[in-house]
Amino acid sequence: MASIRDHLTAMGVPRFRYSQLVTAIRRGETDTFESVHELPADLRRSLTERFGPRLLPIVAVSCQSAEQVEKVVFESDPGTRFETVLSRYRAGWSSICVSSQAGCGLGCTFCATGAAGLARNLTPDEIYAQVVHPRWRQHDNALPDSVAFMGMGEALANPHVFDALTLLSDRGFGDISPRRITVSTVGFAPNLRTLTKEHPQVTITLSVHSPFSDERARLIPLERRFPLGDNLAILDEHVAVARRKIYLAYLLIAGVNDSQDHLHRLAKIVTARSRPELFHVSVIRYNKAVGADPDFHAPSSPQVNRFVAGLRALGVHATRRRQFGSSIDAACGQLHARYVASTASGGVASTASGDPEVDQRPTASAEHRLLRVVPSDRQETRPTAPECGPRAENHR
Repeated sequence: MASIRDHLTAMGVPRFRYSQLVTAIRRGETDTFESVHELPADLRRSLTERFGPRLLPIVAVSCQSAEQVEKVVFESDPGTRFETVLSRYRAGWSSICVSSQAGCGLGCTFCATGAAGLARNLTPDEIYAQVVHPRWRQHDNALPDSVAFMGMGEALANPHVFDALTLLSDRGFGDISPRRITVSTVGFAPNLRTLTKEHPQVTITLSVHSPFSDERARLIPLERRFPLGDNLAILDEHVAVARRKIYLAYLLIAGVNDSQDHLHRLAKIVTARSRPELFHVSVIRYNKAVGADPDFHAPSSPQVNRFVAGLRALGVHATRRRQFGSSIDAACGQLHARYVASTASGGVASTASGDPEVDQRPTASAEHRLLRVVPSDRQETRPTAPECGPRAENHR
């Protein structure tokens, strides 16, 4: 977006032309420069010659649908692919789960994306494009009601996320209230502090998954660099100023972190916060994820309900998170699962459309991939990829 703006400025084009272009992107009625008829024909041709035919830097190459959920594989630079999930709720609103990275370098042992390794960070434009893409405009042509950075990648390990948040929330671009944007992190403490300072109204979810440090480090290797206590201290300061509710995600894994000791220790951590009433535990049933620890299994539904009830009995605000899309590998921890399954034996993965994936298997251990930042080297023009098949029905 900044490159387009600078290009128009250098050409001496009036500023309102850029506004017209942004409005066309937000409307989602077209995905090519040539179709933005508010712009003069010669300007449309100039933009096409400079940036390629498409308004957005991503194209949909594969999609899968289940009840209330649609998952799309997007491609940016040829071979750089990532997944985005849109959920439609029967109450009449929608939420989009965006990726911040292609793959992930943190190596969490419960996650298919972490097993794939990190390809690169996504740019602000690539993140923004996932939300405004015409793919989602099925009925009322509106943007999704809320955005969650819970897709592929550790959002706070990508410095471009801060510019993406500005694009999504600023008037004239996304116009989405920061309170309708959630950033989920496993605990990237330095950038968590930055997030609380620069975007204090954004909703924050911190993944806990175990109240015991050694065990949490086996689940989330980043614990060794930025312990849970450090992240909670930052959030204590944040709630004192912003008075915004914090969500603590707890992935419940049968026989691993579901004991009474876990329950009581987790409750003690929450009730010890400076404003415990502003910390809410969101309990998530483990989803089988290809590439994750094979010894991990999902607890039964009654077990999850008992864990939530136990937290409540100890004075903790807790609920069970509703989940959709496990049948199409679109639930928590499952994104990029088909890619991992295909490459585990040394093959080349394929999307649902049959297009080959670039082999992006990790070449280093999770420890060596921590904090890795891979610069983006986007091309100015790119080939047009095929669109997905029929769009999912709205199961509101």
